[in-house]
Amino acid sequence: MFDVGHSHDYFSEGGEQNLNNEWVLRKVTNKCYRPAGELFLELLEKHPQLKLSFSFTGTVLEQLERWEPEVLAIYQKLVKTGRVEVVAETYHHSLAFFYSLPEFERQVEMHAKQIKRLFGVTPTALRNTELAYTNALSEWAAKKKYKAVLLEGWEPILGWRSPTYVYKPPRGNIKLLLKHYKLSDDIAFRFHDSSWEGWPLTADKFAHWVHSYNGNGQVVNIFIDYETFGEHKWVDTGIFEFVRYLPEKILAHPDTDFVTVSEAATRYDAVGVIDVPHVVTWADTDRDLSAWTGNDLQRSAIEDIYAIEERVLNTGDARLIEDWRKLQTSDHFYYMCTKWHNDGDIHAYFNPYESPYNAYIAFRNALADLSLRAQEAPSKKRPDRQVPEKVRQAPKKAKVTPPSKTTAKKPTRPAMKSAQKPRARKP
Repeated sequence: MFDVGHSHDYFSEGGEQNLNNEWVLRKVTNKCYRPAGELFLELLEKHPQLKLSFSFTGTVLEQLERWEPEVLAIYQKLVKTGRVEVVAETYHHSLAFFYSLPEFERQVEMHAKQIKRLFGVTPTALRNTELAYTNALSEWAAKKKYKAVLLEGWEPILGWRSPTYVYKPPRGNIKLLLKHYKLSDDIAFRFHDSSWEGWPLTADKFAHWVHSYNGNGQVVNIFIDYETFGEHKWVDTGIFEFVRYLPEKILAHPDTDFVTVSEAATRYDAVGVIDVPHVVTWADTDRDLSAWTGNDLQRSAIEDIYAIEERVLNTGDARLIEDWRKLQTSDHFYYMCTKWHNDGDIHAYFNPYESPYNAYIAFRNALADLSLRAQEAPSKKRPDRQVPEKVRQAPKKAKVTPPSKTTAKKPTRPAMKSAQKPRARKP
């Protein structure tokens, strides 16, 4: 741990371990970010019809710029092709939308400025952290003139409908693109599982599954953790060879092509309304916020970090505010999860701590020190704080309204006394 009141270095330790952010970033870069990025550059050159969408956290881009600038340059080349879209999200991969709307807006704006500076583009589609979504998010995004919001294509919100169509929310002029979680998870989770009935998964087989939706859908949205390529699925599983041949096999069908998420929203009309009054995410079997707020440790930690928002921002201290934002990163609360059964192995895989309780103690020490710094610093400003009433409700299962008929742990999150795996998503 560290000395509360004296040590302010919350986010990394030395040595070759999972509590060292630089070491973790370089490890994941060598296994995933560099080889995957180079492969996608090669594929974009080979297949003019190939298009991709990426969601980078601000934190992973910071770390790449600091420690692996030549790898960041690979992704700048990808975006420069004009066939790779960068999707908006919170800078610090936080759950701020559900606790402080002004802070959420600040982080999305910070992220947009960083994307513009590094890639020269402005995001036109939005994904919230962990695909966490409610109607309130699409209402906000519509007012900000985004073209689309990404969310989980889960049966309880779809009913009998398919995730292979474009939808719209009850309010707001914006499109909804739903993840095809079964096909996405075939790559992200089941690819290397020899006990799975679909194993081995080949490019031919996967392309055949995608082609089966021709005439019965508009888009097949594959949203997965980018670290699937080389980090979660090591090179010896054949994951890179699968990716190498997939575009060719997908494009073999004359009625199938690739689009970015914003292109999909522009190309297709919405076929129906998806009503999601309560929070739905892409995590675990519950598809709610319980992976981050499911126990008392998590709830007290996340509520207390946002409780000091005004005090921290009043200081005007840039380093203090940045440390506060890093402590909002959703990974910290994920590490405190005490779920077992179907989701236990997944949580254990991503957790650099020996137990959820160690994660909580480390977070509490950091928060205590941060609070002391905020108390001792002079006050300079007093921002307004707004929490959307609808969103602050306890997560519940999404309701299904009567249905109407009807495409890369992770890029990076900061680590608080823990190295959090860098996080990038590839919708």
